[in-house]
Amino acid sequence: REAGSHKFTMDKMVCSHELEKRAELEDGVEVVMGIDEAGRGPVLGPLVYACAYWPIGEEVVNKKMGFADSKRLKEEDRDRLFADIKAKPGIGFKSSPLSPKIISHSMLQLSKYNLNELSQDTAIELVAWVAKQANLRRVYVDAVGNTSKFRERILSRFPDLDVTVTEKADSKFAVVSAASICAKVTRDDILARWQFEEGAVVQADAPMGSGYPSDPRTKQWLTTNFDHVFGFPSIVRFSWSTCSTILKRKAIRVDWGTDDEDEDNANGPDRKRRKLASTQSEGSIHQHFAKTGTSASTSSKEKKKTLSKSFSAELRSSYFSVRQLALLDDF
Repeated sequence: REAGSHKFTMDKMVCSHELEKRAELEDGVEVVMGIDEAGRGPVLGPLVYACAYWPIGEEVVNKKMGFADSKRLKEEDRDRLFADIKAKPGIGFKSSPLSPKIISHSMLQLSKYNLNELSQDTAIELVAWVAKQANLRRVYVDAVGNTSKFRERILSRFPDLDVTVTEKADSKFAVVSAASICAKVTRDDILARWQFEEGAVVQADAPMGSGYPSDPRTKQWLTTNFDHVFGFPSIVRFSWSTCSTILKRKAIRVDWGTDDEDEDNANGPDRKRRKLASTQSEGSIHQHFAKTGTSASTSSKEKKKTLSKSFSAELRSSYFSVRQLALLDDF
């Protein structure tokens, strides 16, 4: 997939600060840039890529500002350094948040677009952005996937650049450390201001934990906010194996017939029976909405009546209205 062929949107993510700042530079001055990310591993929230850049001649001076791998810094130190980045005219930055929706859609679509490709394309677009602002000469990137192939991808588009792709670049190069801080501060701010589009159905006050799949608090949050029909709120990355496991074990099953089956049996007597069986079987959506209105003492005849009326029942109406979903009569 060609870099930039996908469209990134903020969805409903909210950030309190600007996502980019152009450095104030003299004409023709050569600059160096660094690229890093925050939030690659968590099952909750966005993955944020960011870059920072400044004149090559300012590397020694800027290093003395105290930049370091954002994971090693306290929150107050990250916030202070980010404020310094914004305040210093000769430093520019840009943050590119990738929402959980974008990540899930990319990884689960029929033609899979894996996280490494998505990450590398995002990084390459950051290189392109800086190249438009300044005389970019040198690029340092924290490793994603195969380092040599990633470097080749960047050079195929920007053959005149001096490109270094290496592991732990955020600990080796101050400009990558600065990018790491921009990414981390942006991600933390987006999570702190997250607006749940699902509304009151989400127990937002429940502790999320670190957001990593191995965190017991995160696991509990996923369980608490799991929906048998819709799965999880939009803050969750459905493509993570933690979510896939829960969905396979607990979600209501929906069987989609193939086009061939529909065409071959469009007018056949088996089609109606097959459709009825699929919608009224144990664990089906039909059964899910009907089961609240039935009990062990309900007769078989009464259960059938309940099942046949369940999609117009008050239970269904309240279920969809609280999720702000509307009935489409025509589409």
